[in-house]
Amino acid sequence: MSVIGAGLVEAVRLLVTGDPEVVNIMLRTLQVSGTATCVAVLIGVPAGTFLALTRFFGRGLVVSVVNFGMGLPPVVVGLVTWLCLTRYGPLGFLGLLYTPTAMIIAQAIIAAPIIAGFTIAAIQAVSPKLRLQMLALGANRWQYLWLLLREARLGILAAVIAGFGGAVSEVGASSMVGGNVRGYTRVATTATVLEVSKGNFEMATALSIILLLIAFAITAALTYLQQRGRQPA
Repeated sequence: MSVIGAGLVEAVRLLVTGDPEVVNIMLRTLQVSGTATCVAVLIGVPAGTFLALTRFFGRGLVVSVVNFGMGLPPVVVGLVTWLCLTRYGPLGFLGLLYTPTAMIIAQAIIAAPIIAGFTIAAIQAVSPKLRLQMLALGANRWQYLWLLLREARLGILAAVIAGFGGAVSEVGASSMVGGNVRGYTRVATTATVLEVSKGNFEMATALSIILLLIAFAITAALTYLQQRGRQPA
């Protein structure tokens, strides 16, 4: 408990004084995880919508792969991304290894299946009778998709929340492809692991508390948007 208490005090001190390094780390965390979540949304929501509404040979296998990806070990994602971006890998010519972009790619790969899986469930939860009613009222294809997404918006926002949680909490892949370079690719999770390895548990606890506060604030904002759109019972 003494370590937790000291970490809480240190977190308050860092927040009050606006420690430049901690501010830099947290801003980079938001930049990397926020961008990765946006990329994952652009991939996961259309993919989940397509899989929820389309029937084709092998669809069950594809959905199984998406569901499997929801629990994909981050260290495996990091290894595959590293192998692709390393100098002798297929994408090595891009020179992205040990950059924030590489971290965004890895986190987006982790978050995209989560968002796609939740989106599939959200759209399939919409009553088939309501879908038929939309078509019966003369909605064209785009209007139908828009109305369907509006009906499933609570579940889709839950997908975004879960995707952001998967991205911002990731450490293995980020460390592997980002290198934890001070002032460049160091984010809250990798900085926490570094402080633990140095035996500086108070600082590690403080960084964890600040990260939790930031993640909670963003999740609370998304939850507010979700619950504001909840239909009355």
